[in-house]
Amino acid sequence: MSGGSYYVPTSSKWPIFGSLALGVMMAGTGTWLVHGPVGTPVMLIGLVAILTVMGFWFRDVIRESMAGRNDAQMDRSYRWGMGWFIFSEVMFFAAFFGALFYVRNLALPWLDGDGAKGVAALLWPDFTASWPLLNPPDTSIKGPEHVLDPWKLPLLNTVLLVSSSITLTIAHDGLKKGARARTRLWLLITVLLGTTFVSVQGYEYYEAYHHLGLTLQAGIYGSTFFMLTGFHGLHVIIGTIILFAMLMRVLRGHFSAEHHFGFEAAAWYWHFVDAVWIGLFLFVYVL
Repeated sequence: MSGGSYYVPTSSKWPIFGSLALGVMMAGTGTWLVHGPVGTPVMLIGLVAILTVMGFWFRDVIRESMAGRNDAQMDRSYRWGMGWFIFSEVMFFAAFFGALFYVRNLALPWLDGDGAKGVAALLWPDFTASWPLLNPPDTSIKGPEHVLDPWKLPLLNTVLLVSSSITLTIAHDGLKKGARARTRLWLLITVLLGTTFVSVQGYEYYEAYHHLGLTLQAGIYGSTFFMLTGFHGLHVIIGTIILFAMLMRVLRGHFSAEHHFGFEAAAWYWHFVDAVWIGLFLFVYVL
């Protein structure tokens, strides 16, 4: 692993295999977007390949950890790597929140004649800016008939995610104190809360599409709504899978009070996803 003070990482074939699998999936996705179903098989093959590579790669990392091959240098690299990954996720969602801000606070007022670019109002002189935008300026685009009540399903999901951060913190505290039974119980509850959140959001999407006319094609409100909530939902699904994997490791006796960064990294990710949801709840549903 290391010689003197110079760190040499263990050789691994998974990065190149992961890059190839990702390339296949992206090629299939691009083909699907342009040419329709013809690209679906390639996209699915790439997705399965990515999941397979991830499974084997994680297996090797776990084996290295359990064999005691991770020294202080490796531990620091894991922490820096996870930190930069979460930072990249912050920038990812910042771009989407920025798009929402641009539309609501700049583009729509311009189209209504306000601001430095109010001349844009000449495009649709009868347009009146409002948010949620139920009546897009282009009459060929049909806006949503209604929007979701933030104090029903969205509030329920907020309670679920905030509660899951609390239960995960209790599980983490139990692991640090060697109380493994407490860790197992509260981590299981966290996984169930995450699963419930995804189920509630799935029902919310069903209601939006079938009863509210709120779809991806329902103007800028529909596209920003599903862009923000959909990508966040994907992150919740990924986080729930990660926490389930941590639960399986805890059940197998992995981790100790002193060495459990795999669990800690999963907790970092989950708390970040929860924090993003608070922003979504406020700026997408309430305000």
